[in-house]
Amino acid sequence: MLRWIFGAILGLVGILALAAVAGYFILKRPDIPYETLAAKYESGASRYELFADGVRLHYRDEGNPDGPTLLLLHGFSASLHTWEPWVQQLGGAYRIVTLDLPGHGLTRAPAGYQGSIHAFRDAVATFADAKDLQHFIIGGNSMGGHVALEYALAHPEQVDALMLIDSAGWPDPPNATEGQSAIIFQLLRNPIAANILRDLDNSALIRQGLETAFPAKPELVDDAMVARYAELSRAPGHRDIIFGLMRANRPLATPERLAALTMPTLILHGELDRLTPLSFGEQYHSAIAGSEFRALDGIGHAPQEEVPEQSAALVRAFVQRVQGAE
Repeated sequence: MLRWIFGAILGLVGILALAAVAGYFILKRPDIPYETLAAKYESGASRYELFADGVRLHYRDEGNPDGPTLLLLHGFSASLHTWEPWVQQLGGAYRIVTLDLPGHGLTRAPAGYQGSIHAFRDAVATFADAKDLQHFIIGGNSMGGHVALEYALAHPEQVDALMLIDSAGWPDPPNATEGQSAIIFQLLRNPIAANILRDLDNSALIRQGLETAFPAKPELVDDAMVARYAELSRAPGHRDIIFGLMRANRPLATPERLAALTMPTLILHGELDRLTPLSFGEQYHSAIAGSEFRALDGIGHAPQEEVPEQSAALVRAFVQRVQGAE
């Protein structure tokens, strides 16, 4: 009897293992060629800059060419598309330069490229040099805010002002719970789960992550948005870079480091942000002397998409104050 039960258990385990393997191959998704993605996600403003290290960076240079330059950086796994609402709102007055960081959007990176906050900072520096951007206002959302912060610390002579939009950069708060974050980020922090997820169709997890980012505006997370995130993540080499970012060392913000920032700084942060908590914005405001801080009621992680008119109006007023102080 015991032998029969043991045999039945082994048989069940075998069936489950075969089902898991079969499921893996059913959900496995190949890379999507850049040409296919470009045909769908380029715009008439899309341009490319080839770097000496093999990075072919996708960017857009839009708006008023005679206005102050805003250089805007997207967040983790996102793309320059996140800034389209601000281009519409602010393009009449400002030159707006947006780009896809390596491993994101339509930017190509060579095999073995190691993504990190500092690597992205240096890619932005190479791009700024190539386009002769000598003075500009740099801003970023989430991870992009962290990159913008590190750029301002490394190249303060170029940065006329800094904008941190629900910016990452601080250590995780000690009272943070796993339930406050998107499931996909919890899984990506586990190297075993990340290696399994890397090649699979992650559309459901991407949708859940986006819904976490837009808690007050779930209608923004439509099929087209989910498809864009999922498909662009499958550009050749992107998944290696994106998944590697979760394990990469990152420079952390500290009051001592941020004391070096003397340029005008605007901090916008959604009160409902569950990915980078409101306390991050408060800490930035406390650490950066003279910074301006606005907590946005009822807003989550990406105010440039959730409330483009309101957030753009705050940016416009900030830039006008910066110009008036010059």
